[in-house]
Amino acid sequence: MTTHSSRRGTPAWLHRTGQAVSFVALCFFALAAIILIVVPLLTGSQTYSVLTSSMAPTYPPGTFLVVKPTEFDQLQVGDVVTFQIESGRPEVITHRIIGFTASQDGERLLITQGDNNDVADPEPVKDIQVRGTLFYAVPYVGFVANALGNANRSTVVTVLAVALIAWGALTMVLGVVRDRREKRDQRLIDAAVGRLDAAPARRDGGDRPTSGTTAQQTSPATGHRRSSQEPR
Repeated sequence: MTTHSSRRGTPAWLHRTGQAVSFVALCFFALAAIILIVVPLLTGSQTYSVLTSSMAPTYPPGTFLVVKPTEFDQLQVGDVVTFQIESGRPEVITHRIIGFTASQDGERLLITQGDNNDVADPEPVKDIQVRGTLFYAVPYVGFVANALGNANRSTVVTVLAVALIAWGALTMVLGVVRDRREKRDQRLIDAAVGRLDAAPARRDGGDRPTSGTTAQQTSPATGHRRSSQEPR
């Protein structure tokens, strides 16, 4: 009779599920770090959060905006630009270019308007006010950025992203190591069970004791063989 030992500990499917979840989480946080941190740093872009509904529904409040530097002469109608409300002031607004105009001295100016607004912005925008054009936007992330604040946003997001990526990578590595160790242990268990199953088979195939033994002897006088049986 052969017996098979069941795998001890957590079921294999649960381990595989955990590894899959860890891999998905690792990919998610790696992608988030690339989109929210790496790309803005490499492109020299700045990040902003939408606070009002002037650009809804395309960019509702809570949208995270990545704005890249753009030459003023390259701006076109339809571009979404971020600009200072007043030159030299930190407050900015993100609206769409709907046209161009010029000042009395011939300086090129932008006419902007929010997608959700009925009228254009009251003041045209100068070159010095423009921070850049919209590179891409991420919904809802702006709420988290606003909660962190402008001062420590970059540091906190960077540390958090690195920590989450490290956690995901560590979880995957530990999962792989644990899976290999359990496979090795299972092979050892199967080998031990095989040896135990083989032992009775060897005993069953060997010599068994009998109740009597028959022997043949040759008579020295006649040279004939005679059969004698030991008493039982």
